[in-house]
Amino acid sequence: MKALVYTGTSQLEYRSEPDPIPESGEALIRVQASGICGSDMHAYFGHDERRIAPLILGHEVSGEVISGNQPGSRVVVNPLVTCGTCSYCLSDRENLCQQRQIISMQPRQGAFSELLRMPERNLVTIPDDMSYLDAALTEPVATAWHAVMRAQQASVCPLNESKILVLGGGAIGISTALILASFGCTNIVLGETNALRRETVKKTKICELYDPINDKGPDDNSFDIVLDAVGGRATREAASKAAKPGGAIVHIGLMDSNDGLDIRKFTLQEITFSGCYTYTMKDFRDTVDALYSGKLGDLNWIEQRPLSEGGNAFLDLSQGKTAAAKIILIPDH
Repeated sequence: MKALVYTGTSQLEYRSEPDPIPESGEALIRVQASGICGSDMHAYFGHDERRIAPLILGHEVSGEVISGNQPGSRVVVNPLVTCGTCSYCLSDRENLCQQRQIISMQPRQGAFSELLRMPERNLVTIPDDMSYLDAALTEPVATAWHAVMRAQQASVCPLNESKILVLGGGAIGISTALILASFGCTNIVLGETNALRRETVKKTKICELYDPINDKGPDDNSFDIVLDAVGGRATREAASKAAKPGGAIVHIGLMDSNDGLDIRKFTLQEITFSGCYTYTMKDFRDTVDALYSGKLGDLNWIEQRPLSEGGNAFLDLSQGKTAAAKIILIPDH
């Protein structure tokens, strides 16, 4: 098979790789679409010690089953492989399984390839008229869906009555805003440094926008809920300042693990801080339904490119040269 292989810092090679061989309980999938995630970019820059070259990246994937119990099925892949037997898995919190693995991280190869092996239990069937491109958005949008669920749990103020700040206008950020809007939220502000991405978010007409670098930005202590879809020191500082007394912060992004949180303020003003990692299978299925129903809009913030040109896609993303919140790679088969 052909695959886009991460071979070293800022290096990708489109080349032939051995076909994956499914193990017991696994299916072989012909990949139809696979999105580039922020974590793929972190690995590309050599900033993820969990992703060691050579490695096939990519975990936002849809495709067709070609072997296993569901041959011919059109599916989207939940890339989070869990044990299925621990207390977390048995209480529908499988995203916290201590034996979890995710494709695109050793020991599991990712989906920037023509073929992928996955456990059958990780496959979710999609409707015949749902595009593979839209289906490939399930993973990032499910992450945003889970974050909104966490915000709903953490906040003392109902979502649709809350003033909400979203930090970041990439796929997770724009998805978070779209989900909030679908839940009836009308007071959403989104901060994004990239002008092209701000224009993309602007077209959704669901939130107020600002540039965290050049604009004044929101007032301190003014938001009921802050969702940080970047996860860097600067955004943690911004979230700490923006949260009002009794408010809630949901931390989604994984840009770095440096400081930035104002723990003293959190204590004195009883601000709830919640980490947020991936999603549950329920979140994943709910996201497929939301994408298919159209409640999250027309999804015109994506761009597709051939897998063979994936190296250029990574370059454009790294240099901020695309307005798309998500680039999806399509195998050349």
